[in-house]
Amino acid sequence: MLETTIAAIRPADEAAMAAARELHGRLTKPVGSLGALEELSVRLAGLAGACPPPLPEPAAVAIFAGDHGVHAQGVSPWPQEVTAQMIGNFLAGGAVVNAFARQAGASVTVVDVGVATPLPTDPAAAPAGSDPAALDPAVTGPAVLDPAVTGPAVLDPAVPRLVVASVRPGTRDLTVTTALTRDEALAAVQTGIRIADELIDAGAGILLTGDMGIGNTTPAAALIAAFTGVDALDATGRGTGVDDPTYAHKVAVVRAALARHTPDPADPLGVLAAVGGLEHAALAGLILGAAARRTPVLLDGVIGVSAALAAAAFAPAAVCAMVAGHRSAEPGATVALRHLGLDPLIDLGLRLGEGTGALLALPVVTGAVRVLHEVATFDSAGVAEK
Repeated sequence: MLETTIAAIRPADEAAMAAARELHGRLTKPVGSLGALEELSVRLAGLAGACPPPLPEPAAVAIFAGDHGVHAQGVSPWPQEVTAQMIGNFLAGGAVVNAFARQAGASVTVVDVGVATPLPTDPAAAPAGSDPAALDPAVTGPAVLDPAVTGPAVLDPAVPRLVVASVRPGTRDLTVTTALTRDEALAAVQTGIRIADELIDAGAGILLTGDMGIGNTTPAAALIAAFTGVDALDATGRGTGVDDPTYAHKVAVVRAALARHTPDPADPLGVLAAVGGLEHAALAGLILGAAARRTPVLLDGVIGVSAALAAAAFAPAAVCAMVAGHRSAEPGATVALRHLGLDPLIDLGLRLGEGTGALLALPVVTGAVRVLHEVATFDSAGVAEK
């Protein structure tokens, strides 16, 4: 699956991009007056191979959740059980991502790709119409996109959906051994590809990256350092807001993991296995799957952009499908975006994850494309040009 997905990823269509630039020159506005929105719409035309490109709607947020063995090193003050508890919150509609998704009219799909503790079985935490047993990995087992458990993808903004696709219950401690085997990393990547296909087949016009996993900014920093070559200090941030001693320890943990494994950026699967997380690998798969289907992916914060580095290492042309939603407060996010050559659409100092920043940027993306669909040309409007 990974090989065929990579083979389907193509560079941007230059003719469609040229047509979009030419159309912008005829619209009733000064050339270049919409700034970055104009180039964004040109890029999306190149991705779609059409001018104007399809409107990026409906939107689907995919939140991949996993836990991390490196949590045992004290890199986060939050208990690991919070990952599973937050999944319950997502499914009950009570998280920030749910509020922003409702505002944007986006669906929310939560994917357990490697949560270490049992998910909540309280019916009140389950989405309407679902089987409470489907929230318990002990009941469902490691089913991968099993319609009998999860139901088919439905892009319903009102009802968050759970997919149980656990590869293993959390990663191993990357300071002691590789976080994943290559087979486990591959399974997570392929889960992301399948989720992308499923959501696009259900009608999604744009995918948004989301994540949940206590301690997941530590492997994200390791991935960013591995793929860009920067020092661990430049790639590592404070995550949920750790104090100075914990931050210094976190940097040391990332540096030690990189020294132990010396991951090769030319081997993205090996990098994901050595120092990544299951949600990072699955997000890389989501991005690759979307790129193969010529569907844009709106990247959220540091977890999303660290996964995007892996996707770009698998298939450089996958960058054509990527849109940077926002600049995370995590320093590694800026490092990763610079490496990918992407400029973020908004910068609000966010560091929550979940897909929240991407959702806030979604209207900007839609507006950029809508201009090409709806704004009159000088000729059609009878407006004189300069």
